[in-house]
Amino acid sequence: MPSFVERLDAIDLATAAGFELPPVMIYGDDVTHVITEQGVANLLLCRSPKEREGTVRAIAGDTDFGRAQARDMSDNLRERRIVMRPSDLRIDAKDATRDLLSARTIDDLVVWSGGLYAPPLKFRTCR
Repeated sequence: MPSFVERLDAIDLATAAGFELPPVMIYGDDVTHVITEQGVANLLLCRSPKEREGTVRAIAGDTDFGRAQARDMSDNLRERRIVMRPSDLRIDAKDATRDLLSARTIDDLVVWSGGLYAPPLKFRTCR
């Protein structure tokens, strides 16, 4: 099931409810990086909203959203190191396992944030 979509349902909800902004968890301009199995999108280096979109499309993989990306734009973003594939980071996909992740659980994130990150209990392993 694709996890990238062209348009969020929250946009229609906001219009129908008369909200000024769609109800989403994170405001898009505050996102600095997006990481998928396809690579890392360093949104801080983008020069425009169109480039930010292209950067996310470049790591969206085999989804409708990702397939809409022009290859030359992805190549340009990769050359500028705005998009980095696992191989660019010297990660061999066959060696990539969960033990390479810094955080292995939601609880790790809570501890490392000093309690600033407080997810719902259903996502925690320690209760």
